[in-house]
Amino acid sequence: MLKIEKYGAVDIGSNAIRLLIVSVIEQADKKPIFKKVSLIRVPIRLGEDVFSNGKISQNNISRMIDAMNAFRLLIKTHNIEHYRTCATSAMREATNKDAVVEKVKEHSLMDIEIIDGQEEADIIASTDLKNLIEDNRVFLYVDVGGGSTELTLYENGMKIASKSLELGTVRLMKTSKDALWDEMKKWIKRNSRNHNNIAVIGSGGNINTIYKLSGKKIGKPLNYAYLLKYHNYLKSLSFEERIVQLGMNPDRADVVVPASKIYLSAMKWSASKYIYVPKIGLSDGIIRSLYYNKQER
Repeated sequence: MLKIEKYGAVDIGSNAIRLLIVSVIEQADKKPIFKKVSLIRVPIRLGEDVFSNGKISQNNISRMIDAMNAFRLLIKTHNIEHYRTCATSAMREATNKDAVVEKVKEHSLMDIEIIDGQEEADIIASTDLKNLIEDNRVFLYVDVGGGSTELTLYENGMKIASKSLELGTVRLMKTSKDALWDEMKKWIKRNSRNHNNIAVIGSGGNINTIYKLSGKKIGKPLNYAYLLKYHNYLKSLSFEERIVQLGMNPDRADVVVPASKIYLSAMKWSASKYIYVPKIGLSDGIIRSLYYNKQER
């Protein structure tokens, strides 16, 4: 006898807003199956506002309200009882964040939780990431978003260090802070210097796009030489060429270059030869945390 229930997750990022709907299928004496039903992505770049002007513009507040109303109706149509809406870097830093949260609630009835970088990393870690982290290896997990990068080092299956940096793809297009690159380099070198054969695990829409275009079989890692070559290839193409020749969406074609630089830097500074690319993200983590919290209750 199967029990099937739908869950929803809204991820309000610096580059886009996403609604993920997942069916959780329960079977007696077996692990639950998480099956994606739908993923809707709206490229509302809150980071362009916040990282330039410090606050979210009226135009993007209106677009957020429209998107959240659409998401609320989809959640209702799918008969979803358990869902959560989380906002990350751009909303964290917006000077008008409280007013935005209140206005969205007033016009769409959707509650927004603004989470910090540590909680963001912890939510993502609750995904299938743990299935990749072998007890006898050391992994550096790198999640690159529009406004921030989350770094987590795992040893023997346990988290031993973590760091949230204001080093995101949309932010880098607005300003490049050498101090943040130096901070990332020092943190990775300091925390990886006593470990050999570290492998990087990368997550985020940009590394997913690169991995898909590589044609690699699911589960197989990319090596450093390939990622470096592909990064240089991306840089050699214009924004328009990345859209036409590679089939990228416009809101992906510009941020993919700074994103690949972040992943490459993490690999270089940790002396990693390989990067694994599981298709996981904040939305997946929200779904799983909702489900397992419900089971505990």
